[in-house]
Amino acid sequence: MNQRPASVSVVHVEHPSTCENCKVRQLCLPVALNGDELEELDLLVRKRAPLKNHEYVYRIGDKFHSLYAIRSGAVKTYGLTSDGKEQITGFHLPGEIVGMDAIGSDVHACNAVALEVTDVCELPYNQLEEIGQRFPMLQHELACMMSREIRAESSMLIMIGKMNAEQRIACFLHNLHHRMRQRGGEPNMIDLPMSREDIGNYLGLTLETVSRRLGFLQSEGVIKLEKRRVTFRDVERLSAICAS
Repeated sequence: MNQRPASVSVVHVEHPSTCENCKVRQLCLPVALNGDELEELDLLVRKRAPLKNHEYVYRIGDKFHSLYAIRSGAVKTYGLTSDGKEQITGFHLPGEIVGMDAIGSDVHACNAVALEVTDVCELPYNQLEEIGQRFPMLQHELACMMSREIRAESSMLIMIGKMNAEQRIACFLHNLHHRMRQRGGEPNMIDLPMSREDIGNYLGLTLETVSRRLGFLQSEGVIKLEKRRVTFRDVERLSAICAS
């Protein structure tokens, strides 16, 4: 009997036992630490039980204690509009850190929820700051992470404000393709952890528009769609649409 091929996940990562052995550490905290320094970082990290789909990392209003590094899985962050509707602010993959929204206020201003089975490492922020004072490279990297977070939010606002629907979808897919390559995954295939409704919410588009624009990209031979699986057939064309 023929068997279906195994699903290729954009977020598959082997579970590490230490930061030194973690395949996504260079994305999470890409600093040059020696053995003793890495061991101290390992002692700081709290390994949490895997989160199931729809389980929360933290919620709006929770007191800020820690940052959370994603080891495997995927997380979406979202806030609430004045009329109580969900507004997605980001999708986060292995090697990325969530929780920085609360550093200045000590209270989380958004929700962070798992999109599938997700492993996170909890990094108590006060202890992380203490280590950073002794390891200047680590302190510098924390500042760089916050800067990248600000740039990402600015890029999203520009994308929504100035791009048409086709460009928004193209840039979204191109960004996922780039992030996937950084993680050493299959370079031309992604199983999207988020729904089309979530993509539309994030990009400021209706579900129908997302479906039509994805269908157009498929008809043009840029991508191939199979449910949530996206196969990239012409990355250069995708990039050109994004930049047009």
